[in-house]
Formats: sequence, structure tokens, C-alpha cells
Amino acid sequence: MELLDTLVVVEPLIQAFERLGISYYIGGSVTSSVHGIPRATVDVDLVADIQRKHVPLLVNMLESAYYTDRDMITEAIQRQASFNLIHLETMLKIDVFILKSSAYDREAFQRRRKDVLDEEQDIELFLASPEDIILHKLDWFRMGGGISERQWTDVMGVLKVQKGHLDMPYLHHWAEELGLSDLFTQVCRDAGIDEEKPD
Repeated sequence: MELLDTLVVVEPLIQAFERLGISYYIGGSVTSSVHGIPRATVDVDLVADIQRKHVPLLVNMLESAYYTDRDMITEAIQRQASFNLIHLETMLKIDVFILKSSAYDREAFQRRRKDVLDEEQDIELFLASPEDIILHKLDWFRMGGGISERQWTDVMGVLKVQKGHLDMPYLHHWAEELGLSDLFTQVCRDAGIDEEKPD
């Protein structure tokens, strides 16, 4: 899936979120492609602050565009976990992660920013910040046993493209808090980036 195709897949969901006042941001490889080196992806990852009160209306608004499951959404909210939607027109998948209550997750959510997926279209969507996509992907790399070349390459792409514009103190702080400092040091070396460690 190319970035322009992503808009087709997520637009009905984003419109529903905006009508219901649900805050969100897109993460995963879609956002690392915007902030870093573009690559095709097979699904969309999205974080949203969905509450139980939203579920009935949300399901009604989505059912014409997606396969969805009301019980799955409710359970994901209760567990601060995730659920998925299948876009009926393309059969592509959106993984929706419920916003967690941890300090880092709340901080990352506050740092989301509006951007376009591609310069050819002018519809702005909320995306994870470059710093937070680096941290998220390093965490996924670790959880996957440290063997995902795609996650590692995505992080290096963001580091290279955003070089000189990243909030390095923020990255170092949260890499340490999340137990990712060694991985962050290594990926900076692999990307040829000066870590700029704070004093």
C-alpha cells in the first residue's frame, strides 16, 4: 500500500473520529514513511482515545466502509489493547490501539502533529512525531525479538531524514525510561548519526 492509498483506507475512520470528537494519531510504517524513507506497507497502525460512550455511534458510522466488531472494540477499550478494522473496498487492515494511561503514551499523544501523507494531497492528518515513531519502532523491534530488519531500517530512515531536527534530549530521556537506550545507541551508530548525549 502506497501513502496515497492509505488516505482511501483511513478517511472514513478519520471523518468518524472528527465527528465524535475522538483524538487520534497515525503511527507505524505509514508515519515512518512520511518522516523518513517511504516504503510500501500492508496495513495502518493508529492510536485513538476511544471511550465506551463512543462505541455505539462509532460502529454505526463505520459499518458501511469497514468490517468491524462492537464487542472487540469494547474489549479493547477495557484492556487498553487493540482491535482491527477491515476496509471493505480494499480489504486492507487498520490496527487501532487504544490510548494507554502510561506517562510515555500520554506524552507521545500530546506531541502528535498534523501533516500530509503525500505532497500531492492537502488533507492533513494527525501523525506521531518523528521522535515517537523512533521510540515506538524500537520498542516493537525489541518485542519482536530484535530480528525485524524492517523496523530497524524504518528507524534509521527517520534518523537520517530528520537529522538535525530531532529533539535528542527527549529521545534520550524516554529511551532510558523505556529500557531502549542500548538499542537507540546502536541504531544511531548504524545510521551514522551523532547521538548528542545530554550532559
